[in-house]
Amino acid sequence: MTASPTQGTGPLSPGSHTYQLAGIVQRYHVHGSGPVCVAHSGGPGISWEYLRMPALEEHLTMVYVEPIGTTADSRLPSHPHGYTRERYSSFLDLLINRLGVPEVYLLGHSHGAFVAAHHALHRPERLAGLVLYEGAPVTGPEHGAEAGRRVEAWAARHAGHPGLPDVLAAFGSMSHIYDDEGTVAVARGVLPSYFADYWGHEERLAPFRDAIRATYISGLDEDLTPDVIDDRVALKGLDVPTLVVVGLHDVICGPRWGRELHELIPGARLLTLNDSGHFGHLEEPELFAAGVRDFIRSTGTGRPDDRR
Repeated sequence: MTASPTQGTGPLSPGSHTYQLAGIVQRYHVHGSGPVCVAHSGGPGISWEYLRMPALEEHLTMVYVEPIGTTADSRLPSHPHGYTRERYSSFLDLLINRLGVPEVYLLGHSHGAFVAAHHALHRPERLAGLVLYEGAPVTGPEHGAEAGRRVEAWAARHAGHPGLPDVLAAFGSMSHIYDDEGTVAVARGVLPSYFADYWGHEERLAPFRDAIRATYISGLDEDLTPDVIDDRVALKGLDVPTLVVVGLHDVICGPRWGRELHELIPGARLLTLNDSGHFGHLEEPELFAAGVRDFIRSTGTGRPDDRR
């Protein structure tokens, strides 16, 4: 979706907003009313629309970030490289400052949770609270091995299903993605494993799968070094109220990592969604929304000063 610049309206008015920084376009999309919650989607490279949360929009002003790199006019000169957590956080900081409120809540999903954790560790000043939704404290071999075990267990539970070979083939091709087309194909291909019961609800979930859009982002910095993450030491000193949300059936950032984040972050809360995989806001929207809403109510208001 391409948004036109919003003119004559406030930074938190409903709809799509666009501005530029050094020739790079940044978009964000405002829906709902109430305390301000900035939501950063995952991937990296997955388009933001999948993260729409209508159940939260009934209680919060949701500001959905369109991460740089996901559209042609928002790409770095070094594209597909250079999209580190620090780079995402720097753009996120400028966006939060533009909103014109003293504090916001920050929600990050999947890779967006890694970005949100980095932002809270290095730029906590404007954060009233943090929601780490399907995140983990580490990437690399340890994270990959845990995901591999969980994918194998998921495959064993679905042995004999006619769709299983295609899902496993998509996982096998992950290391051979070099363009947008391949990124979209893999994202849609692995998606059934990201839900607690995709095939049991395929009629409802297939349109979501078909709508996934994505851009190839390498995961390397401009100098082609990997943006490897290990936040386990730093998170012990995090001083931002935090809610950790994890789906019991998530294969990528599953319960092990939710528990570890909960244990590492002082005073953190843990919400486990027993009938969800990676997308609790779709699989158990009411429980997800209630958990986030209760967390925000308990930590402050974060209400915008001017809704004009």
